[in-house]
Amino acid sequence: MDRKELEAKVCELVAISYKQDPSAVTVETSFKDDLKGASVQMVALVAEIENELEAAVTLQEASACETVGDLVDLVEEEM
Repeated sequence: MDRKELEAKVCELVAISYKQDPSAVTVETSFKDDLKGASVQMVALVAEIENELEAAVTLQEASACETVGDLVDLVEEEM
């Protein structure tokens, strides 16, 4: 999977977990400012990343990400 495919997949998973329109989620999307999600949504997102992408990302690591792009970087490192 190349970087663009990974970005698209992570954005899709974020949109599903945070109940957002997939077209509104980009690598620049901020978890805090744009998504304003609860920790339970991040738990669901981490589980989806593990299931769909087979990347071992911890909740603590994912929660430290400010943007979706930061999360993509993290997932890429773990793959």
